[in-house]
Amino acid sequence: MTTAPGGVRASSRVLARGDGRGGTALPVLEGEGPLALRRTRGSGAEARVMLVGAMSGPLGGDHFTVDVQARSGARLRVGSAAATLALPGQDKAGARYDVRLTVDDGADLCWLPEQLISAGGSDLRLTTSVDLAAGARLLLREEQVLGRAGEEPGRLTSRLTVRIDGRCVLDQELGCGPGAPGGWDGPAGLAGHRAVGQVVVVRPEFADRPPAGCVYEEGAAVMPLAGPAALVSAVAPDGLRLRRLLDGALASLD
Repeated sequence: MTTAPGGVRASSRVLARGDGRGGTALPVLEGEGPLALRRTRGSGAEARVMLVGAMSGPLGGDHFTVDVQARSGARLRVGSAAATLALPGQDKAGARYDVRLTVDDGADLCWLPEQLISAGGSDLRLTTSVDLAAGARLLLREEQVLGRAGEEPGRLTSRLTVRIDGRCVLDQELGCGPGAPGGWDGPAGLAGHRAVGQVVVVRPEFADRPPAGCVYEEGAAVMPLAGPAALVSAVAPDGLRLRRLLDGALASLD
């Protein structure tokens, strides 16, 4: 970790691989500063890692990076101990949070962090980039809440890209809050809601039996992607309702 006038630079890295005995080894588990990593009790062949926020942030000018790699034979679940709170800082520059996920053939990754809250006055750009081999499996959830209770949101720009076997199947960007492109809160955007999220599911069996697109409930939809994948998108008045919509729509895929 480094601290400079422009803010904190911190990174964390997780490398998981099959241990040859039906389990998952974690030869690399490195976190620094606000991005502490802890291995928790797993289940069966699955290893579990928790991202623990050891400091406030990201603040203005901070740049956080998380790199997770699941090699062949690995089953890995990564979560976070609490919500991430984007806050304004003394530095007027925006903050950055970059997440890079790589999943090999025969590996399974669940990326399930808690919600990201965009506090008033903050300015954060979140970028999540996922690269999967043809035989990889993925469950990814992202949730953003605009402002704390009774608070106007900060500016939040979120981009999510997913590639399977080198082919891009999803590339979406959403800008919200002060300074975001016009219409973000209109009928074609969040329509007054203050929580938005998505779940990406990649399963090799979807190549033969793709999920059907549907409206799950008001505010939530399931959409097949151009690959063995599906996208669940939802908007809601608050984070609790958002989680319920995403969980319900995800269950409908089974």
